[in-house]
Amino acid sequence: MKLPMLFRFSAYGFLKNQQYYDPFLILIFREKGLSFLAIGLLIGFRELCVNVMEVPSGAVADLCGRRRSMVLSFAAYIVSFVLFGTSGSLGMLFVAMFCFAIGEAFRTGTHKAMILDWLRLEGREAEKTQTYGFTRSWSKYGSAVSVVVATALVFYRGSYGDVFFFCIIPYVFGIINFLGYPPELDGRPEHPPSVREMIRHLVSAFSQAIRQTRLRRVLVESMGYEGTYKVVKDYLQPVVRQMAVALPVLVAVAPQRRTALLVGCFYFVLYIVSGAASRRSHAFAGRWGGESRAARVLWLITLAVFVPIAVALWAGLFWLAAVGFVVLALLQNLWRPITIARVDNETDATMGATMLSIESQAKALGAMILAPLLGYAVDRLAGAPQEPALWVVGAVGLVVALAFALVPAMRPAAAERTASLP
Repeated sequence: MKLPMLFRFSAYGFLKNQQYYDPFLILIFREKGLSFLAIGLLIGFRELCVNVMEVPSGAVADLCGRRRSMVLSFAAYIVSFVLFGTSGSLGMLFVAMFCFAIGEAFRTGTHKAMILDWLRLEGREAEKTQTYGFTRSWSKYGSAVSVVVATALVFYRGSYGDVFFFCIIPYVFGIINFLGYPPELDGRPEHPPSVREMIRHLVSAFSQAIRQTRLRRVLVESMGYEGTYKVVKDYLQPVVRQMAVALPVLVAVAPQRRTALLVGCFYFVLYIVSGAASRRSHAFAGRWGGESRAARVLWLITLAVFVPIAVALWAGLFWLAAVGFVVLALLQNLWRPITIARVDNETDATMGATMLSIESQAKALGAMILAPLLGYAVDRLAGAPQEPALWVVGAVGLVVALAFALVPAMRPAAAERTASLP
């Protein structure tokens, strides 16, 4: 039986987000004896590798076939899971991060371009924000399911690191799902590209990104918003851990299991809220008259949310900070579909995957710069080894949001329009 494409797109996100390590990634690295600086360097290295490979991978996807790129992506993820689960040395963890970066680079812009191409072929271009928001919501519901599974694994096995091996199964099913995608979504590769054609394609995409003022503005905003969120979001884990230590209940439960339960609860709520926000992102954009105005409003709201987060982390009110992180996730999942539509509104359809890869590269650049600096500051300003200076996380987010909130608003594009579900 031939499955509907919207189902396949949603299944991709659901399976891709079966990342059972994600709610515990920083705690896993801490369990392996890494400092916050070392963790920041690992994350920065991952983003550097993604940055280097991002745009070439998008060009390869546009010119060689997007389905092949997606299969390669998931295969690289699987290799990284094996290495993360078996490695204890920092050197091997860097190798695992490199394999993970290959998976990220060949996936990010490519699948979004396939969705946008499908909408063009179906004559449903006006539904970009709505459709991407819908499929992204299933990614977040997949994350919610993965949190339940991950919490159960950590609680009963008593270890964080084993969860990597369980990620392999859904990623194999993800590869099977790609094999059912129709060839017309491959990006029309008429013949194998020459090196000259690939270089010309990349130069054209970069030229468009640099010369077009509106597109450049969207990419810089994505670097600021997504790059900051990508680094900041994982600090929810040590925040919840600090809260678990001080919690007057569950004292009979071992600290690691208690932390797993609390992290699982917060991340489950976070992902459910994220899925609902993503599905309603088109309505949010419509409420404010288009994607550009909606993005401006999101910057202002994000600034307002970082204020209590920074104060709460400074004062040791970890429960309030954790709630703030959940609100940030809601805002980011309104932001993401709106940004994808903004990029597509300003982009030539013949280089969709490449330009979306440039957008992903921009946010990776922001994370690459911020992650090691933030990790160093959290370590350097710590009052004690077990008391990291988590207030720095809130302060950095506050500064970034304030800087972009002060920039004058961008006028809506002519192509901006939203549509309601029939």
